[in-house]
Amino acid sequence: MKRIIAIIVAIIAVFAFAACGPTEKHDVKIGVICLHDENSTYDANFINAIKAVQKSLGLSDSQVIIRTNVDESIDCYNAAAEMVDAGCNIVFADSFGHEDFMIQAAQEFPNVQFCHATGTKAKTAGLSNFHNAFASIYEGRYLAGIAAGMKLNEMIESGKITADQAKIGYVGAWPYAEVKSGYTSFFLGARSVCQSATMKVVFTMSWFDIAKEKESAEKLINDGCVLISQHADSEGAPKACEKAGVPNIAYNIDTGDLGPNTAIISSKIDWEPYFKLIIDAVANGTAIPTDYCGDFSTGSVALTELHENVAAAGTKAAIEAAKAKLISGEIKVFDTSKFTVEGKTLTEYIADVIDNGDYVPETNVIHDGYFDESNAKDFRSAPYFDLTIDGITVEQ
Repeated sequence: MKRIIAIIVAIIAVFAFAACGPTEKHDVKIGVICLHDENSTYDANFINAIKAVQKSLGLSDSQVIIRTNVDESIDCYNAAAEMVDAGCNIVFADSFGHEDFMIQAAQEFPNVQFCHATGTKAKTAGLSNFHNAFASIYEGRYLAGIAAGMKLNEMIESGKITADQAKIGYVGAWPYAEVKSGYTSFFLGARSVCQSATMKVVFTMSWFDIAKEKESAEKLINDGCVLISQHADSEGAPKACEKAGVPNIAYNIDTGDLGPNTAIISSKIDWEPYFKLIIDAVANGTAIPTDYCGDFSTGSVALTELHENVAAAGTKAAIEAAKAKLISGEIKVFDTSKFTVEGKTLTEYIADVIDNGDYVPETNVIHDGYFDESNAKDFRSAPYFDLTIDGITVEQ
């Protein structure tokens, strides 16, 4: 009965919104659903962003609801429904596995805007109140990779390692396109300044597992990796690097306090611009993009502080120079002349871009000499780069 009443209220609200026009900012209420809590660097990044937006827009505590440790299960739908019952007119979820439950909620509550990070189904769901969002973070990872390559060069030039020992270790969460796109762009950034660099990837098969991430970093270090990076969401790898004295480049947050002697820099998606966009859209009665991909121009792709006590000399200048070329289009991260797959240069690649639930590749994403990643206009915002390029080995 409670759900039936909620649906009736939602339908009435749709007509009321159409009649009354925009909503004042003091009437906006946003719910944020997180897979984990602040102990996860991934979720902490979202939580920090919404709190910063709350402060900058002058929203009260009653206008922002944050739910943490919400599983990728019916728990997500229940959390979304409870937020609607509490008066939220925007509900946001941060994890890939939340998507189907967010769609379920969007179908039930048509007057509420449901926004989802890393998802793939907004364009095929056919719902005016369900939206996907991501950012061209592969560009940020490429820049972080340049910092890695500069550090490798410094180690080679100082005699600490030889050129053929320039081996990077990478702690990955899952063998998904999002992770593969991230570590490949990072590697290509490193290779752009240190041509002898190679990389080994291990997967923890978990987004957040402190012990596994620590053990994976230690294993890579013992295997001869002289610099470690990650797409995993805990402090495990940075702490392992600090203990071993191995340089580290992290993701989502600045890890300088965890590794004062080893942390170089981190790349991250800054979610503040997107939170502001969706809040302003609801307040002003304007449309939210079905699929949104932020970039440098929107402030969505960012790097944390460069720790120059650890970074190689000249790193800041090298990053700024490459960033300018990424913005101008002079550099394409996935330029197919810069990598091979099984010894071959790719001229086309059919990827599974359109999410019809069939996992069947259907779209050629290579044109003009580059793999066109996270193109929300023509393809989608969520990554679809799922290749293993030469120079990278993956432990199965």
